[in-house]
Amino acid sequence: QVQLVESGGGSLQAGGSLRLSCAASVIYTINNYCMGWFRQAPGKERAGVVTIGSYGSTAYADSVKGRFTISKDNAKNILYLQMNSLKPEDTAMYYCAADRSRGSGGYCYTRVEFEYWGQGTQVTVSS
Repeated sequence: QVQLVESGGGSLQAGGSLRLSCAASVIYTINNYCMGWFRQAPGKERAGVVTIGSYGSTAYADSVKGRFTISKDNAKNILYLQMNSLKPEDTAMYYCAADRSRGSGGYCYTRVEFEYWGQGTQVTVSS
């Protein structure tokens, strides 16, 4: 059983930065999993933000490219999302997700239906 616990959300003004963390309890290491961040804004469907594959390759949504950076600490089993230049349209509940699939970041983003989800952390960006 995989458990994911997000933290780091908050409220801030546009242009600011936040770093989200996701502590994962997994078998061995998160390096064996597809990992990702997703978000759901009010009234919208959940959407992929960024995924990272087994070997560290990544895939980003166009809307966050150049502003968000995913990283992971395989030894500590923590996934991070550094969010810079935040915009009001980034306001959403952010979810960490994991899946036992192994592949590139692009594969994780387009082909994987993630099995495990955290409870989410709210990010609110005001103009």
